[in-house]
Amino acid sequence: MQTTTESRPNLDEATAEQLAALREDGITAQRGAFTREWAQRMGEDIDAAFVDARGREGGAVGRGPNRYYVEIHPEQLRGFVDLVTHPWVTSVCEAVLGPDYEIVEVGFDIPFAGAMNQPWHRDFPAPPETLEQHRYTSLAFNLTAVDTAEDMGPFEIAPGTQFDAPDDGWQHEMFPPKERYGRYEERAVRKYPKLGDISARSALTIHRGTTNHSQKPRPVLVLGVDAPGAGNAEHHDLAVTEGYWQSLPEQVRAHLRCPVVQELTPIVQKHQIEGLVMGEA
Repeated sequence: MQTTTESRPNLDEATAEQLAALREDGITAQRGAFTREWAQRMGEDIDAAFVDARGREGGAVGRGPNRYYVEIHPEQLRGFVDLVTHPWVTSVCEAVLGPDYEIVEVGFDIPFAGAMNQPWHRDFPAPPETLEQHRYTSLAFNLTAVDTAEDMGPFEIAPGTQFDAPDDGWQHEMFPPKERYGRYEERAVRKYPKLGDISARSALTIHRGTTNHSQKPRPVLVLGVDAPGAGNAEHHDLAVTEGYWQSLPEQVRAHLRCPVVQELTPIVQKHQIEGLVMGEA
């Protein structure tokens, strides 16, 4: 696909320093990969999808008080092709997950006013490849739909904890016990992305959403990508229509592992994380 600067003013690939940060810290980012206007359109699509999801049973899943997650189909996002063909995204995927990486998830998380601190957690149990070989089998890309301010409940992450091995004190191999929170609080870094920025992280790096003291929601798009055989696609229900599939560049079809259907079925959320439902003070 021919790239332009109309909606993507920064078409740089990931640098060696950014990839090193991803491997060592569990997170890296690129500023200004997209225009503010592109990110605002993404926010409009998130708003529309959230209204639709909240209007039907199982359309949105709680991730704590006043905090929701919604998975969507690619064609609900006007900028999907722009996103998954961005050279920074593709170069990160190829370097970390290999040339046959698979796009398995498109969704968004919204903490509204009153959202509480989440417990420190990772998004799913760490596979042996990561704990034993320090090899990533998946990545999560995040794009904010707002300029993040301190009072909006910014994302908080503990760099370098993606390789922490759970023991019997952890719940579901995802939630470290509270008596060990000191390790994560010592390392905690809050992130304040702006419209157009993008980050890539291991979802195994210990993190949490923080309390939203403002009256504004903080929507964040999530793009989930797997190495071949990672198996996270089993937890998601992406699909595309035949017409949309035919319109996609081969560069996208080569990495999009999902059914091609005559008509899209609204996604019933099944990526529930029980430990996040209650939140913390």
